[in-house]
Amino acid sequence: MNKYLLSIFLLLGALAPIQVTLADDDDDDEYEEISRINDELSTKVGLVTAQATAGTISQTVTVYGSVTQAPENSYKIYARFPGIIKTVNVAIGDTVKKGDRIATIESNESLKSYPIYAPISGVIVQRHANPGEPTQQRRLLTITNLDTVWVEFRIYPEKHAKVRAGQPVSISINDKAIRSNVAHLIPVEGKPYVLARVNLDNNTLMLTPGLLAKGKIHTNEFDVSLVVAKDAVQELGERLGVFVKEEETYEFAPLVLGKSDDRFVEVLSGLKHDAEYVSENSYLIKADILKSEAEDDD
Repeated sequence: MNKYLLSIFLLLGALAPIQVTLADDDDDDEYEEISRINDELSTKVGLVTAQATAGTISQTVTVYGSVTQAPENSYKIYARFPGIIKTVNVAIGDTVKKGDRIATIESNESLKSYPIYAPISGVIVQRHANPGEPTQQRRLLTITNLDTVWVEFRIYPEKHAKVRAGQPVSISINDKAIRSNVAHLIPVEGKPYVLARVNLDNNTLMLTPGLLAKGKIHTNEFDVSLVVAKDAVQELGERLGVFVKEEETYEFAPLVLGKSDDRFVEVLSGLKHDAEYVSENSYLIKADILKSEAEDDD
């Protein structure tokens, strides 16, 4: 059966055995929220547990930008001496190797032909030359090498103070997840932002200039004594906490929380080291407890 249908049945109380205990506490007039779910059922509905351990909180800022070609890897080809174009051996999109003969020019002065060779390996991205035309002083061809590319992220003033060269960055481009570092920050004349530039080896990534990119620049890292998964934290009775597993019992443990990042939250108090807690789909237990409380009120 589909995992999500099972989850719905769980919330409706159609799967058993489930028992929720609301234990009255005479001292503070609060309730202890406990749900009992056998292991077979918890596996079916997708409850996943983990152990609370020490970890690292990595704080980030989210930035956006695009892929650009490396300016140093683009060559514009001109004729060395004015003359008439005799042959052009390449078309747009052709791949050439450094030293390949790509055109032949007849010099106006000597009337002798001389070759033009590719100065780098790369792809012909522009062609402005045809046999029989004069070279004049115009660009004939452009070759671009995409073995390396840059990602340029816009850093606006509110984030500028947190970002510096050398910081790690997690990049998402289409379905690709890439890790690298900020190479340098450069100002942009007339713009309210600076560019954080990241150099990427493109031999396996096969990225093309113009692709949009999302980045998370890691601005601070903190080693802390105890963390839990961020998705595990639920709010119950105006308290934040996780569900701790003891055999087939899941009990809500209110926590005092500290720093957080996209994945983890620091636990300051309320949880023991190595405690087993529900790290995924904990909302199912919360929903079951709230449903049972509503039924008791009726």
